[in-house]
Amino acid sequence: MSSISDTRTSQSSSELEDRLETLPNPSFTALKNLSKARKLLVLVVLCSALFLDTFNNSSLFAAIPPIALQLNIPNSQSVWLLGAYQLTFAALLLISGRVSDLYNPKWVFLLGATAMAVFALISGFIRSEIPLIVLRALMGAGGALTIPSAQHLIVHIFPEPEEQAKALAIFGGMGGIGIVIGLIIGALLVTYTSWPWIFYFSAIISTVIIISISLLIPNISRPRDGGKTNRLKQLDIVGVSAFTASLVLFIFAVTTGSISGWGSAKVIAPLIISVFLMALFFVWEGYIPEHHAALPPTIWKFDNVPILTAISFVPFMWWGSIFPIFSWVWEVVYHWSAIKSAVHFLPVALGIFPALPLAAILQSKISQKWVILLGFTLLLAGTILLPFANSPARYWPFVFPGFLLGTAGAAIIYATANIALLANTPANVSGIVSAIFVAALQTGGATGLAIITSIQTSVEVGHGGPMSFQGRAAGLWFLVAFIGVMMVLCTLIMKNTQSSVSAGSNGSVTETAITDTEKEKATEA
Repeated sequence: MSSISDTRTSQSSSELEDRLETLPNPSFTALKNLSKARKLLVLVVLCSALFLDTFNNSSLFAAIPPIALQLNIPNSQSVWLLGAYQLTFAALLLISGRVSDLYNPKWVFLLGATAMAVFALISGFIRSEIPLIVLRALMGAGGALTIPSAQHLIVHIFPEPEEQAKALAIFGGMGGIGIVIGLIIGALLVTYTSWPWIFYFSAIISTVIIISISLLIPNISRPRDGGKTNRLKQLDIVGVSAFTASLVLFIFAVTTGSISGWGSAKVIAPLIISVFLMALFFVWEGYIPEHHAALPPTIWKFDNVPILTAISFVPFMWWGSIFPIFSWVWEVVYHWSAIKSAVHFLPVALGIFPALPLAAILQSKISQKWVILLGFTLLLAGTILLPFANSPARYWPFVFPGFLLGTAGAAIIYATANIALLANTPANVSGIVSAIFVAALQTGGATGLAIITSIQTSVEVGHGGPMSFQGRAAGLWFLVAFIGVMMVLCTLIMKNTQSSVSAGSNGSVTETAITDTEKEKATEA
């Protein structure tokens, strides 16, 4: 990474000063000037989009067994009903973020929501394995368009640092809430109607979102910036193609590895190619002109951006692991109903509600580093309890407090890292930064689940088989170790910078993001 950054050390002082003094695009003035009531209504609708993204995954936990049974999908292949969505969602985030920064984010969002609605509706009528998995992948592509564009809109609708922090905390919280509420809604729909209604529900909510955003957000007129040809160059087709292909191959490899084992050619080959393509992507981004790069190397020079990106792997790795581990045990081993299992996940939602306002309050008083470390402390304490939850009698002493503490910690990390990344970088690249954040979340979720599944399977071979809890306990201990390592890295690497919520008095997101380090670089140049 350092070699790529070094290619920019020769840039002129005028270029660096221009970058540091970048102001929010005047074309977004209409968003900033919306009435308070309208802003809040838009925020609610945009939060619904993130809720829908997490719903589209968690609702299937209850639906996969009946879908697999009706469509004759082998248990080992049913994971692709989740994996197909995650694969396209994560892989297309960077191009989505780039398009949101260069074009009208309102129309990018509406395109994604429309794709989600159409493909979800069609999915409800499909009764064949391969077409359903393909449609799930297309739904993931639609979701990838909505999230970076939604955060891009939020940054410009709420330019004041304190308001922006609160809005982003609320938006981020809907991701965690959507996981639990989606699980409950999915269980209710499967129990009292049928599994296709999960897709119909998604299509209905998407349609409401499309109509609301069309009416509530005014049209944004972008400056031409050199015309269509210049914008096409700035899309960085080569770079985003390498990035997209790399993530597709990586998620395919880790998902397949958790099913078929890690020694097969269909796992090793895409894994090696994905690493090569990602390395090629970063080399290419350092080679082309900065303003044409989909992920400008300059972004990594802003304080704490690399470590915040690494930290972003944690929350979805935790949420994405505990749900399949415990839902399978409760329904298959304990023979609990889907609804009973969903209700026992309620502590996950209960832990989020106090954590979000707490994160916002703390960021106005202390540095973001200490807020994140508080989140890690709660997350680590909660996760340590979970490997001991090997019987129904241990739900209340171990699972309930483990879920409460763990999800509160994950929510604090999630919200604070998101706010810090967007506050510490210029507003005109908020789409790219949002894409980096969400791609890290999704990749962390897919990778963590694959690793934990592999550990679980290996341990179960010699310790009681799949009906035993020992394999799952081993996977949970890996989670404890990973969280501990990331906490140590955060302690050692993250700079103790001033909180973005209280920084500055003029409300410019970009100006409050400029740290003393960056100003010194400009002076030296």
